[in-house]
Amino acid sequence: MTTLVTGATGNTGRQVVRELVSRGEKVRAVTRDADAARTLLGPEVELFTGTHNVPSTLDDAWHGVDRLHVTVTNGLADVGAELIGKAVDAGVRRITVVWGGGVGPVERAIAESGVEWTRLEPQEFMSNTLTWLDPIRADGVVREPYAHPSALVHEADIGAVAAVALLEDGHSGRAYNLTGPQALTAPQRLAILGQAAGREFAFTTITHQQAVERLMATGVSKADADYVIGWYAESSPESYTVDPTMEQVLGRPARTFAQWAAEHGHRFTS
Repeated sequence: MTTLVTGATGNTGRQVVRELVSRGEKVRAVTRDADAARTLLGPEVELFTGTHNVPSTLDDAWHGVDRLHVTVTNGLADVGAELIGKAVDAGVRRITVVWGGGVGPVERAIAESGVEWTRLEPQEFMSNTLTWLDPIRADGVVREPYAHPSALVHEADIGAVAAVALLEDGHSGRAYNLTGPQALTAPQRLAILGQAAGREFAFTTITHQQAVERLMATGVSKADADYVIGWYAESSPESYTVDPTMEQVLGRPARTFAQWAAEHGHRFTS
């Protein structure tokens, strides 16, 4: 049995690959850059050059695949139904999908595909903290418009849940809200990160518009910038309420932000 993982070098895709490999599973990873992926994913993974945003590039990747993992990314909505159709035609019988923040065309295509599926609905990723790298390295100050609490989830836990849903029965037709074990404000995260990095960091507030303009300056469209900053402005109860689903699926507590900080704290000191 082989699992095809799209977005295999992304924040969650790489975690799905690692989790499956650690369980001795055969994995075929879809990537645009095979050389970079080989370094990142290791020698056990079969690499296939392509992208799920262009389903025709995967036509030769389906042979022997019976499980599929998809991460919904920008550009996939327009071709998601085509991608899932090709997967079903190829004999894929089980699909996991990391949603794009809502139930859109890709999520609906999977739910209507007729195969076993599990939708993973993580709230804010702990890895979003990496957007603070540059300002922290510059002057140790993080500037954000909002400091609402967030029950951030460790990306490795998302990969672990995906692996369970792909390999074990009992998860078909389920939508799993995934959070970490505690809700933290931005200043609280900074304090934990500072302990791991061995230095103090500061937090200051900027305006909503300043945050939108800052994101647009990185090449993000205004519509996407408005959406992202708007999510923080009007955070839903799901984003800050700790959900027990992670622990129920994995049979262990979800990883804490302190664990994430211990893994990545050194990156904020160089």
